[in-house]
Amino acid sequence: MSIFGKIMSTIFGGAAQAAPAAGGAPAAAGTPGALPAGSVDVTAILDKLADDHAEDLDWRKSIVDLMKLVGMDSSLSNRKELATELGYSGNTSDSATMNVWLHKQVIAKLAANGGKVPKELLD
Repeated sequence: MSIFGKIMSTIFGGAAQAAPAAGGAPAAAGTPGALPAGSVDVTAILDKLADDHAEDLDWRKSIVDLMKLVGMDSSLSNRKELATELGYSGNTSDSATMNVWLHKQVIAKLAANGGKVPKELLD
């Protein structure tokens, strides 16, 4: 399973499998495996996980914290692998820029695959 697939599976409870199309694009609504837009409240799920987590994690701003929150290895090598999986074309040695891009992409792909996320996280 892909790294994004693991993130999505954890958040969505395994109800949906994210199957990025060629080029790393998310499955479109109506595509087998994709949930109707807004059917899973990503914020509520991640906020609950954050409340129950021993560390104070800011999943709304940090890809590292989001990955930790869903029980994944947030190492630079895993983030580089996720960046490759999602089609990042920037310099992976610039981890700060890559991390910002990754967070935006993961949130956008969760929304595109049936996740309800606040508008401010999609901007």
